[in-house]
Amino acid sequence: MDKNKEFKPYIPASKITPEITVTSIIMGILLAVVFGAANAYLGLRVGMTVSASIPAAVIAMGVIRVAMKKNSILESNVVQTIGSAGESVAAGAIFTIPALFLWAADDSLGIEKPGILEITLIAMIGGLLGVFFMVPLRNALIVREHGVLPYPEGTACAEVLLAGEEGGSNASTVFAGMGFAALFKFIIDGLKAVPGEVSFKVKGFAGEIGTQIYPAVMSVGYICGFRISSYMFAGGVLSWLVLIPLIVMFGGDAVIYPSAEASIQEIFAADGAGGIWGSYIRYIGAGALAAGGIISLIKSLPLIVRTFKDALKGFGGGSGSTERTQQDLSMKIVLGAIVVLTLAIWLIPAIPVNLLGAVIIVVFGFFFATVSSRMVGLVGSSNNPVSGMAIATLLVSTLLLKATGMTGGAGMVAAISIGSIICIVAAISGDTSQDLKTGFLLGSTPKKQQIGEIIGVVASSLAIGGTLYLLDSAWGFGSAELGAPQATLMKMIVEGVMSAELPWGLVFTGAFIAILVEVIGIPVLPFAIGVYLPVHLNACIFIGGIVRLIFDKMKRNEEEKKEIINDGILFSSGMIAGEGLVGIVLALLAVANVDKAIDISGKLGLPDVVLNIGSIVLFGLVILTLLKFSVWKKRKASGKVNETKPEI
Repeated sequence: MDKNKEFKPYIPASKITPEITVTSIIMGILLAVVFGAANAYLGLRVGMTVSASIPAAVIAMGVIRVAMKKNSILESNVVQTIGSAGESVAAGAIFTIPALFLWAADDSLGIEKPGILEITLIAMIGGLLGVFFMVPLRNALIVREHGVLPYPEGTACAEVLLAGEEGGSNASTVFAGMGFAALFKFIIDGLKAVPGEVSFKVKGFAGEIGTQIYPAVMSVGYICGFRISSYMFAGGVLSWLVLIPLIVMFGGDAVIYPSAEASIQEIFAADGAGGIWGSYIRYIGAGALAAGGIISLIKSLPLIVRTFKDALKGFGGGSGSTERTQQDLSMKIVLGAIVVLTLAIWLIPAIPVNLLGAVIIVVFGFFFATVSSRMVGLVGSSNNPVSGMAIATLLVSTLLLKATGMTGGAGMVAAISIGSIICIVAAISGDTSQDLKTGFLLGSTPKKQQIGEIIGVVASSLAIGGTLYLLDSAWGFGSAELGAPQATLMKMIVEGVMSAELPWGLVFTGAFIAILVEVIGIPVLPFAIGVYLPVHLNACIFIGGIVRLIFDKMKRNEEEKKEIINDGILFSSGMIAGEGLVGIVLALLAVANVDKAIDISGKLGLPDVVLNIGSIVLFGLVILTLLKFSVWKKRKASGKVNETKPEI
């Protein structure tokens, strides 16, 4: 408590500077939509999203301070607060809602695609509940426990904003990443000049190895680091170089469930290792993912219980201060909004949830919002077990709905809708707490940041429905382009509880693999994701992790190394955004049937080996651009501009 009294933010409470302005709102909304769409595309491809707070803060600082010649750090903070909401809304939505699209593709279920209005309302209600649940917890988690809860992303974002004099240079790094990734993505998937994937097969061996060459996928590995990316790659190796060959070797001519007609050999002859993956391995991966999420949740239970108790002790406990830096939204507004949103879930026909579902959402929503807000303060947003929370919610809600007679298609849709809102609540509450930590360090007005979060939620919710429809129309969820791994997992869990028709032998095999991995001390979730995803995607992520490892091992002083690594993170964040945006553009072209007009793949007449070499060369250029804007970036030192050369 003494530490809290001694703490003085960068901008004192007595000083009034611009925060919510027309500029910050417009920029924040644009970034919320951009990063929301980019993360939606990324998450549907690789099953994970990346934080948008730091790149949004860098862009805001670069534009406001450098381009507009304004000196307002709190205005830049509001921009990143609004902008980062898009990523969290997208994460919660894409992990669950595509399951409804997948069911709609099966005519036997009688389930229709969710309307854009339904998606918008689910995203908006989940996001707003996440913000409002967090408001009364701010004093307990952000203020009273300052020095106890580090909130790593929130603190890092504050450091970026405080380094304002470097804002222009850092912003140019993000924009450069966006530009280069956009170019590479257009060459690979627009012009289709080279294949987006290179595979290597050994004659007589049913396994397969290879890599994708996409900038955004490699960037995920760089941002996650070598350890996480290596665990994912290890899971992919187990699936594609161990399990698939064993299934082909011992399956032979047998027709094994869930395949209804074709034998193992026929599937392999028709579609190769990918056919075995689609028919069998993805169920093993789903079992590993589900077990991994539950294991993560169980391991976190002591912390969850302690977190909930501690947070409730300070619930709504304002400081009694009228200082600008202690002003939250009125509790009357917060409680009134929660009641209205709860009734809206129940009464609005577009949301397929009954009164029981609305009660489940409020109870689980507040619990997981509290847990999420505190846990991101301890372990960071990247390690927050949101998927485990969603799985637990789906299991409980599906069982309750089934017990009350709500079964079949209606019960499954209701369960996914409940899980979707809870997933968004947990994601947004974690994002809000990180943003409020940034504001606490800088001296922002909490109420204005909370309003900014609401603006970001509304803006990104209005865009996410159209984004999902566009991506589904262009490629379809569950396709090679958009595997939607998390949503497929949620779909399988609900189906398993409702119908009990899943290939449980395969699912339990994956679950026991996850338990074994946990016993030997390997982080289970990244490994389980690796088992589930195609090895080519895991390999591309792993290559990004190797690049990061090389950066970490450079013989430089710590300050310079940190700057190089941070530049790499900013450039990689830009590449993710750039590729995601071009992915949206290509989806528009595909829907308009223009994509074939720019496709030159059939016009080149080059042999496959030459095209594969072209892919490898292009991937090398992707890595070289990362080096150019990090290790080889020109830096100012002692008044001189020096070209930094690598010493690896």
